[in-house]
Amino acid sequence: MEGASGSCPFAVPAGTRAAEQHPAGPRQAGSTEPSDEEPPGEGLDHHEVMGDGDQGVLEPEGPFSASPENASPVASTNSSTLPELISSEREEETSRNAVLSENVTSSTGTGSVIEGTQTVMWSRAEFHETTQSEKLCLEVLPSKAAQQDYHMPDVIAVRVQMGSDSFHDVAVKIERPTFRKPFLGGFKNRVTGVEFHNAGSQTVPKKRPEKGTTLFCRETQTVFERNRYQQTTNPTSTQMTKRGLYVSNMSDKLITPGKYLTAEEYHKRRLEAVIVLQKYFRRWHARNVVQNLKEKKRLRLAWEAQEELQRKKEKEDKLRMEQERKLNPKTKEDFELLYHALELWRQEETERINRTLTGAERKAALCGLLEQETELIASIGRHKLNADQDNQQKAVLRFLDKCAQPKRWKACDGKITEMDTQYTLRARELLEIYRSVSMNDIPKDERRDVLLLLRGTVKEHECKLTEEIVELIDRELDLMAREVKECNLEGLRKRICTLFLQYIKIPKFNPEVAKILKVPPDPLKLYKNIHFCRSCENYLPASEFPIPANSRTIGRCHLCCKLDNEARRRESFLKYRLILESLRKSEADYQDDATIVFLVQQQHLQYMIENIWGCQSALSACNDLYDLVMVRWDKQQEWSPWNTILLTKDEADAHLKLDNLQEAYEAPFIHGIKHKHIRAKKYFAQIPVMTSLFHRSDKQANAS
Repeated sequence: MEGASGSCPFAVPAGTRAAEQHPAGPRQAGSTEPSDEEPPGEGLDHHEVMGDGDQGVLEPEGPFSASPENASPVASTNSSTLPELISSEREEETSRNAVLSENVTSSTGTGSVIEGTQTVMWSRAEFHETTQSEKLCLEVLPSKAAQQDYHMPDVIAVRVQMGSDSFHDVAVKIERPTFRKPFLGGFKNRVTGVEFHNAGSQTVPKKRPEKGTTLFCRETQTVFERNRYQQTTNPTSTQMTKRGLYVSNMSDKLITPGKYLTAEEYHKRRLEAVIVLQKYFRRWHARNVVQNLKEKKRLRLAWEAQEELQRKKEKEDKLRMEQERKLNPKTKEDFELLYHALELWRQEETERINRTLTGAERKAALCGLLEQETELIASIGRHKLNADQDNQQKAVLRFLDKCAQPKRWKACDGKITEMDTQYTLRARELLEIYRSVSMNDIPKDERRDVLLLLRGTVKEHECKLTEEIVELIDRELDLMAREVKECNLEGLRKRICTLFLQYIKIPKFNPEVAKILKVPPDPLKLYKNIHFCRSCENYLPASEFPIPANSRTIGRCHLCCKLDNEARRRESFLKYRLILESLRKSEADYQDDATIVFLVQQQHLQYMIENIWGCQSALSACNDLYDLVMVRWDKQQEWSPWNTILLTKDEADAHLKLDNLQEAYEAPFIHGIKHKHIRAKKYFAQIPVMTSLFHRSDKQANAS
């Protein structure tokens, strides 16, 4: 035998094979079937290789053998009866169209089901005869002719034994293949020359229920790629002039060989080309660099011009605001600026008179200057009275609004919660009544309603103050009924507002005001922290006295200091106050528990700026105090008078960005700053509170 097989196969005729593969029995994966396509060499596709399976397999009496002893008797016995065998074979095929094994237990027909106890029988002797005759036919008849002569019917009859002597014919429908079976190889019998093709079958797989999702197997996900070289053919042909054929040469071109280039000449030419490319590239790159530098310069100049315009605008706004504050003073700082401007004007005029005039003319000019100064002081006083009235009314409204504020607290989630109590509601009601009473130029009907509401509110408590308020309200109502002019009622209305304000400030009538009043309800507490002012000879609380940190006694009160400044020096402390506020705000942003900056008072800072730093920047010598700020010299340490520097705002921003001061500044400059620090430490050493902070700052400096 040629080929390889796992079992001993045998040849089966094409007609018999169709009957064996009935649709009811399960198909065996180990069996083989003939291939429809022709294998290489010979096209024998009407034979089948059957294995030795348990079901659907018919075995002959004996296996095939390659020796001539097993093959020769068959040929000699059946050679004389070949026509009869062929005719009998065809007659038997029409009556018997299926070969089933003894183990087949069920078969499917057209609407009939066979029970498991029934068996389909077929004579093994008849099968053997059919097999031998088929073999002889294969030797005598061509394979193509035998395949074309036989056609498998669509329905075949199968006789089924129902009992010992009863049989039943069942019609079986033949299922024809719907696809071309692939060639799976096989082998050839060297004695008979019969080729056996390998065949495979598989039962129909069970349909899985759909899960609603698309599933993919590995074969459909993985892509296998192979690279193959492919050269397409482009056929061409040429034609030459020969005897009997003329080919025109009008379109031909004469090609002459050029100059031969050596390797050195070739590389030299390429080098020259590279140099040309580099030259143009460097030119393009240099042009781009120059353009970028020009653009940066333009942006820098535009930014500097914008910053300069911004500084000029801020300075102009500052001067305009200062001029506005001088023309319409409203606060204490505004009047300080006004008196300071008056003092500067007086000094300039005095200097001019002393420089230009002498004798009696000088005395007359000084007298005229004194009269002008007196008139200006009187005008400032009148403005001050008007401003005090407006400020007093605003202060009263702020005081009452503070009493009417609801209780606020911050929750754990950061939200602010507000709550109104009966006391805050009472304070808010009194605030609305006070605003209505203090309003002017309202209609008489509304004024009458406000007075009636006020009388009903104060009548809730019986006392001498409420009786007086009720009496004044009745008087105004009577005068309004008599058509008295509004200007004649101003004094009466002011008395009502004043008495009602006193009513609001009593904790018995307005409990919320007790937490805000400066005067405690208990008179015994007034004797604590009370000091005597030797200038105005009044007893005032300690909060009304400016107590320097280096003083040992109580001096004059705030009001006396203010009057002395207005009468003599007329200095403006607004600039120093702004520098101190900016310094405290910047130190609070560091969040490192700085304490020294909050102990330094305004007069201390003024002494440092005027006597130690000379009222100018340490770098640019700018003397505009509105543009100067104080920052830390070493930003790693807490601010202190011996760890500070006076700079402009732009210089301060650049200074705080430095990491190493020794590399940024020169040694003489650092030495000058250290000398100023020593002077400041010597001055503040007189303050007892500051001496305890020297050691802490020294430890911080050593640690850094």
